[in-house]
Amino acid sequence: MREQNDKFECVLLIDDDEATNFYHTIVLEEECTSVHIQSVKSAKEGLEYLLGKGDFGNCPRPGIVFLDINMPGMNGWEFLKEYDELSKDIRDRAVISILTTSHNPDDRDRAALISSVKEFVNKPLTPEAFWKVVDENFN
Repeated sequence: MREQNDKFECVLLIDDDEATNFYHTIVLEEECTSVHIQSVKSAKEGLEYLLGKGDFGNCPRPGIVFLDINMPGMNGWEFLKEYDELSKDIRDRAVISILTTSHNPDDRDRAALISSVKEFVNKPLTPEAFWKVVDENFN
């Protein structure tokens, strides 16, 4: 375990699978005990969290967003389109990392073309993958 609490105060998990969010929350809580871990089950909820709407009004702003691609309703690609329309102030606060089961090279290539996506990580999230995102974006 490494502690990285001076770089960001929250990690946001956006994934429709509750078990996956639960597992990733445990991994993250073991790695960074002083960072708030927030999970939401839809891309729409993720946008609401970033905007501080509704129940998310007083929550810490995320430094890292782990985003699933394949979700019902609004998928990860649609989330990214909406995200890119948010204010620069909101976009500058967080690093977006695709967190997916997809091994399709087309998805990786598509993500590489989106400036707001900084990382592409395959599930499950491991401590090593998490610290790679941190080291490459917060040091």
